[in-house]
Amino acid sequence: MSKLLALVTLLAFLAGHVAAQQQGPYVCFNGWLRLPTLNPQLCRSRPRIQPRRFNPPGEGLSYGYYTNNNTYCPSAERIIKDAVTKAVTAYPGIGAGLIRLFFHDCFVRGCDASVLLTTTATGNSDVEREGPPNKDSLRGFEVIDEAKAAIEAACPGVVSCADVVAYAARDASSVLSNGRINIRMAGGRLDGRESFANETDQLPGPFSNLTQLEKSFDDQGLSSDEMVTLSGAHTIGRGRCNLFSDRFGDMDPTLAAKLRAQCTDSKNFVNQDDVTPNALDKQYYRNVLDKKVLFNSDAVLSSVAQVTENANSATIWERKFEQAMEKMGKIGVKTRATGERDVEIRRVCSRVN
Repeated sequence: MSKLLALVTLLAFLAGHVAAQQQGPYVCFNGWLRLPTLNPQLCRSRPRIQPRRFNPPGEGLSYGYYTNNNTYCPSAERIIKDAVTKAVTAYPGIGAGLIRLFFHDCFVRGCDASVLLTTTATGNSDVEREGPPNKDSLRGFEVIDEAKAAIEAACPGVVSCADVVAYAARDASSVLSNGRINIRMAGGRLDGRESFANETDQLPGPFSNLTQLEKSFDDQGLSSDEMVTLSGAHTIGRGRCNLFSDRFGDMDPTLAAKLRAQCTDSKNFVNQDDVTPNALDKQYYRNVLDKKVLFNSDAVLSSVAQVTENANSATIWERKFEQAMEKMGKIGVKTRATGERDVEIRRVCSRVN
């Protein structure tokens, strides 16, 4: 498996221009790879999964969770907010990374901080961080670690890493939107003890088409409208050139020329939103309509009615984004109420206790 994942990573991230130039027809690993020839291992059909519906969504979560007598750590949310605000104010890209970290955590094994692990209960090192969608692209780990260390000093063994990730995404959204987006985020998640790189194929990729996107979100209990809503997070953050360099001919010509100049190396990163790159706002939807988005997975939304609606009303999108983020935070949660056995509250977020 480690050899297979090494091959996947090499193809996806190091050979981007080669794949793009050959215009390979095979989009694999759930939209993360565009290959010039069919590889049955990487392009196999994925059975429809029902990965996180065995518990009622959000069972065992509650608002103000850490003000309860049995889980008392009243300073937890303030500590996380302070760490996030400091980091995002200094470098807004970290805020985009924290939102993406939350998304990539919840879509694989539910919101259980499995994305943070570097080693697991069974000693596996092919963890989610090493999967093609995540390797060398996830950001924000240092903010999570800083907040967790401060919380452990104040309230040892009380606050889970999964909740730190969720609260950090909430707070990053608020900072990047200048306070316009305020997500109600419940607490009470427990941390998982396993993580597998090959399971990251549940994440929708930049080459995904509309049908693949809708299926990826539906598998997690999220609607097509919520898929469009959460895609708006692509108004912040950066994209790697080899994941969109085959699309220059389909883009706004002025933007395409600018990106060609920036993409002298397939591993370079560019802003996803060239207009308001550091603001979590509705500009993404105008970019979709104006052919100013990077990825195929963004461009395919141009025919969806909600895109125009969101482009025309900041308030409508912001309220929907708040609700969709709250709902995503309930995917596959492991809590004291759900009865999973192999869970814990990690002392250090990158390793099991």
